[in-house]
Amino acid sequence: MTKKELALAVVERLKQEYPDAGCTLDYNEAWKLLVSVRLAAQCTDARVNVVVQDLYAKYPSVEALAAAEEDDVERIVRPCGLGRSKARDICACMKMLRDEYGGKVPDDFDKLLKLPGVGRKSANLIMGDVFGKPAIVTDTHCIRLVNRIGLVDGIKDPKRVEMALWKLIPPEEGSDFCHRLVYHGRDVCTARTTPHCDRCCLAEICGKHGVETKD
Repeated sequence: MTKKELALAVVERLKQEYPDAGCTLDYNEAWKLLVSVRLAAQCTDARVNVVVQDLYAKYPSVEALAAAEEDDVERIVRPCGLGRSKARDICACMKMLRDEYGGKVPDDFDKLLKLPGVGRKSANLIMGDVFGKPAIVTDTHCIRLVNRIGLVDGIKDPKRVEMALWKLIPPEEGSDFCHRLVYHGRDVCTARTTPHCDRCCLAEICGKHGVETKD
């Protein structure tokens, strides 16, 4: 089986296993997803979803958050870790949205990358989830799983993994595929425990690279 054939098989099996998988960060406006994905660095999505409730209660719009004092934002987001740098990036990002884009999140990948605190992973998430455009979000689950499965060979750099997957995953499937990898990585192909290969929908086709298997 070629990598392309393997990729298509993995896409279909994950689609059957997690038909309703979506973004695990709660948001109802594009700018809120920008904020949440910045807070999610080295923090669980579950905690972010709780913390942002207080943030949005005090700052309910791009304009309000752009005008906020960094120290006040830091006090609210501190439970997510790295409070100072996250508050700085969030405030700067909202200012840029207010001043250059009329308070709207741009639907252009390169423009997203110019926003403070936004990297390729965040930009892809916005492009896929908010604007419905082709996207590959290479978070830690994605990188771990595609290496284990054998879609990439020992590549850990997020951008290199992204570039490799663009060649294998149909563009229209990329965003949902990555969301499904998150669900699968949390529930089955775990990082801190032995993967549960006995109940994995990919067991027959997975390369199990780096996984200790029982004879």
